[in-house]
Amino acid sequence: MPMNVGALGPSQVQVVPSPGVEGDFCTANPRYSAIAGPGGLVAGPGGVVAGRFCWALPGSFDVDSGPQVVSNTFQGSATGSLSVLGLIHREMQGILLSPLTPSSLVIQQGFPVTALNECEMWVKNTGLTQVSVGQKAYANLLNGAATFAATGAPTTAASATTSSIAAATSAFTGSIGGTDGNLLTVTAVSSGTIYPGTTISGGSIAAGTKVTQQLSGTAGGVGTYLVSIPEQSIASLSIAGTYGVLTVGTLTTTLPFAVGYLLNTTGSVVAGTFIWQLLTGNGGTGSTLVVDNNTVVASQTISAVGNVETTWSARSGGAANELVKVSNAQLG
Repeated sequence: MPMNVGALGPSQVQVVPSPGVEGDFCTANPRYSAIAGPGGLVAGPGGVVAGRFCWALPGSFDVDSGPQVVSNTFQGSATGSLSVLGLIHREMQGILLSPLTPSSLVIQQGFPVTALNECEMWVKNTGLTQVSVGQKAYANLLNGAATFAATGAPTTAASATTSSIAAATSAFTGSIGGTDGNLLTVTAVSSGTIYPGTTISGGSIAAGTKVTQQLSGTAGGVGTYLVSIPEQSIASLSIAGTYGVLTVGTLTTTLPFAVGYLLNTTGSVVAGTFIWQLLTGNGGTGSTLVVDNNTVVASQTISAVGNVETTWSARSGGAANELVKVSNAQLG
């Protein structure tokens, strides 16, 4: 009769033993870890949760350009892809930060993690409906949690009428270098603001290079930033930046728009447009957010998906909040 034991004694008693724990392997079949560089993978800000899907943070590279920092939260794409890096394996590295916490699956920031891109694992069904064998697993873009649905059925998380996207630009002086060749140093800004998601160009800067994160300096101004394409050595020059500003009209969903959501391709919205930063409001009616495409979109209904289809499928059934076996091995 398994028990969870806290500082003050048992907090739970399970009459029926659990078949497993999130993040545990559910078979002894071969499994494959996500390719990383010599430093391996580490948990990003806020840590990561075992048994959930993860993404490599854009702009975080090690010495041979492999992904280095991972998160359960999708934080924009440097490659235009929503694909997950893998599932986080539970290796008993969770830490209890409070003596009153009975258990934890959170791997703290900076700790090494193993992401599996082919495996058979226990995950929790965080959806509201019963899972059927064969349904595809979807990864929540905000927390990596799994839900299940038919193939090609991502969930629309947010939608608003009379919404629009305005083109925006910035101009500044900077150079790209550093150990990994992905450090942008800005010494002067002549116009606009530098936001994550900004596509930059000038001189021999690699096409499609985006700003992914600010590391230091004045917010959106002089300072240092990470960019999406490493191994660049660019002497100081004039750089142009482009991005878009999404203005949310009348929200028609319970959930607001959020950083990391992918806009649905409707009307004039360009395919592959991601939300990178919240500017004003909370993502609801009247809010403004930075997107990584500066194509002008006149007033129309704009919506965004909150999860992405993965290569994993359910291999067992399970009600809401129950454990489900998932696999991405081919059958037959």
